[in-house]
Amino acid sequence: MISMEEKDEFEEEQEEYVDDNDDELLKNNLSVENSPSNWFTKMISLQTEIITTILISLVSPIFYIFSFANIFKEEEEETEKKVSVAVHVVATVPSKLLHGVTLLLKKFGVGILGAAYVCMVLITLLIVSGILGFGLVGMWMEEPVVLRQQLYFDYADVNPKAVFSFGGDYNNIGVPVGHTMYVSLFLLMPESDFNRDIGVFQVVAEALSKEGLVMARSSHPCMLRFRSLPIRLMREFIMSVPLVLGLTAETQTIIVPMLKHKEGLPRTEAIRVTMIPRAGTLALPQLYQSQIILKSQPPWYKNLVYKWKWTFSVWTSMYMYATLLVVLLNWCRPLMFPVFSTSFMTIPDVNLTVEAPEEPREKAREERYVSESVRKWRQSRRKRKAMLQQSVSPELDDSASSISITREDTADSSE
Repeated sequence: MISMEEKDEFEEEQEEYVDDNDDELLKNNLSVENSPSNWFTKMISLQTEIITTILISLVSPIFYIFSFANIFKEEEEETEKKVSVAVHVVATVPSKLLHGVTLLLKKFGVGILGAAYVCMVLITLLIVSGILGFGLVGMWMEEPVVLRQQLYFDYADVNPKAVFSFGGDYNNIGVPVGHTMYVSLFLLMPESDFNRDIGVFQVVAEALSKEGLVMARSSHPCMLRFRSLPIRLMREFIMSVPLVLGLTAETQTIIVPMLKHKEGLPRTEAIRVTMIPRAGTLALPQLYQSQIILKSQPPWYKNLVYKWKWTFSVWTSMYMYATLLVVLLNWCRPLMFPVFSTSFMTIPDVNLTVEAPEEPREKAREERYVSESVRKWRQSRRKRKAMLQQSVSPELDDSASSISITREDTADSSE
């Protein structure tokens, strides 16, 4: 076994040996650097540098003179070009100004024409939508029927009758299906002693179909309003002058609601009114005038449309206008926005459009030239790298062999 002291001594010897080897290597390198061949090469390089600097210093003033001359020539050429461009611009300013004004007037005229055309189309569309909106509301809406017609009772019968028919002037009107009609009887009667003595009498109204069937029937009593003798005398005294002048008459008007009937199928063809005397008597009242008053009321939704017909018509017209406008914009765009064939291109623009196809060719040529130059530069770079590697590899081999020799020597000495 080797003790620790022996190991320390052995390591110290190895370190001293390595330091000695390093000193020897440094001395060898200094000797190589101080060899005559190195001094000769350094002298030659120094002389070449001196000669080149002298030649450059002699030739540089000539180059400077030529460069200044070229600069002055280039400046003169640039000034000449600028002057020619300025003269050309000044000469072409009036023509360009005139052409710009005409172009602006053309665009302005085409714009006004297009605006007028679009305005005309929109106004036409508004008129059409208004006609359609009001027409649709008018077709769906049903107006109530209101009429007032004279009645003539036939006093040749025991029970005088008067018939109102929807024929004649009212054949095309009638009462629409679904309407509820209200029939009233208007009587103008004299305040005679005979009518006051009759008292109450009966009035009957009947709705008849085309076949003569009774679809609705109603009966109401009727009489003059009662006035006592003092009231009549006082009234006649007060109204004596108008009565004598014929401004008023001793009459009474009676309006009797007779019939309420909802129109359906079969349709109502006529209304018959009959006067019946009081039981036990045969006397019938005296009449100046008798009229039938008919009013119909449509269903609630049609009545609502009738009352708000203007509002519904306006809103329907607006919806129709929006719908027609959307249809026109989606499927008839050329009709809404016509394309004008007027050309707004200037002469330089035409030249540019003619010369435009040549630009891609020039760009392709420039790209090819740049790619070829890059490829040549890469090839030259690869060649330089290969030459440098070949020149450096022998030196690396020599240094590696020297390092391996020194390592073998140190190994032998340690053994």
